[in-house]
Amino acid sequence: MTDVIKPAKLRAGDTVGVIAPASCGDYEKLLVAVRFLEELGLQVKLGKAVNNRRGYLAGTDQERADDLHQMFADPQVKAIFCARGGYGTGRIADMLDYELIRSNPKIFWGYSDITFLHTAFFQKAGLVTFHGPMMTSDVASEDVDPLTLQTFQQLLHPQILRYDETVSPLSVIVEGEAAGRIVGGNLTLLVSTLGTSYELDTRDKLLFIEEIEEEPYRIDRMLNQLRMAGKLDDAAGIIVGDFHDCEPKKRKEASLSLAEVFDDYFKQLEKPVISGFRIGHCTPNLAIPIGALGRINTNEKTFTVEEPGVDDNDSTCE
Repeated sequence: MTDVIKPAKLRAGDTVGVIAPASCGDYEKLLVAVRFLEELGLQVKLGKAVNNRRGYLAGTDQERADDLHQMFADPQVKAIFCARGGYGTGRIADMLDYELIRSNPKIFWGYSDITFLHTAFFQKAGLVTFHGPMMTSDVASEDVDPLTLQTFQQLLHPQILRYDETVSPLSVIVEGEAAGRIVGGNLTLLVSTLGTSYELDTRDKLLFIEEIEEEPYRIDRMLNQLRMAGKLDDAAGIIVGDFHDCEPKKRKEASLSLAEVFDDYFKQLEKPVISGFRIGHCTPNLAIPIGALGRINTNEKTFTVEEPGVDDNDSTCE
């Protein structure tokens, strides 16, 4: 991985882009999200393919890659927000110009399927990106939580983030304290990077994971693959976000619980692991900068992002 680069913070009047690099979202909901961004004092530019549809994809691979390239190349665009996840970012990862991305560092924001791009951008370009709420599925929700909207403020006002039990109950799986750069995201997407040139690097990192609608045996399978690939052993510590609706369905009468699966894989690691963070497919959905320095402390039951994910100006960190 190259040196780490933070994008510049947003300022009132800045132009931001919205693209759909995976699946297409509801256009009416997207317009609701656009109004939210405008209320933050931002001007919004929509990608040309943001409303395109090709099956479960937001247009062709080339159209989606072109939108991403155009936003990074446009000097007026200071941040890029993803309309939704779904599926498709892995299909365009090897079509992207990572030197263009590194030479034009910008805020890049999304989660779920966007995990593949977070991992690729950090490892290929050194860019700190944001695992944060989607425009159509989170921001435009009728009952959006105020904390979900508040999490965008870190883009305009650089700040240290501290997540503790004032947001949600937290469970200590393994005690201890660890620090490192934050990597990770959606578990399914992280596993899909293995064996590729974008393979997740967890060495001395804080590994963050979250998931939605996967039964415990499937979570088991994916954690086992990370284990066998050495990703759990390499990590300094593990942050378990929201595992939404990951309960037994097909095997209700003969299933391990999700907690038992976590115990099987994490307790043997002898490194700190905390679960229960409201990060992922949940409400509220709090954003964290991927690639920034973080720390977990099980005595205090805290996860602290020790540096802002943005700077007042573009900068390179050692």
